[in-house]
Amino acid sequence: MENNNLENTKEDMCEIFNSHEDAVARVKERMPSEDEYSDLSEFFKIFGNPTRLKIISLLSIEDLCVCDICEALDLNQTTVSNQLRILRANNIVKYQKEGKMARYSLTDLHIEMIYKVGLEHILE
Repeated sequence: MENNNLENTKEDMCEIFNSHEDAVARVKERMPSEDEYSDLSEFFKIFGNPTRLKIISLLSIEDLCVCDICEALDLNQTTVSNQLRILRANNIVKYQKEGKMARYSLTDLHIEMIYKVGLEHILE
């Protein structure tokens, strides 16, 4: 990702302050509530951990058991299980027992889309 050097200039600001009341009214009408912003902020924090992102990345390709995730990421089971617990608690992943194994998958297509759009954005 490019690191833009933000100089302290006023070039990117309006030369006069004259808000457009109709535009402001339209956007304010469609803004989420404070609680929704708070929930959304907490949701995006889940994506702020590299290990959790790696797990999401793997599961966007294929459903995997904990052992497969550990092997693919070269991490111990405790580390992976702790991250999976956080992802489960936030409805990012789900699991299904298959005998003695737990196979993990993303809860829905939205999670995969969020991950892929984020990756696409930073690769531009």
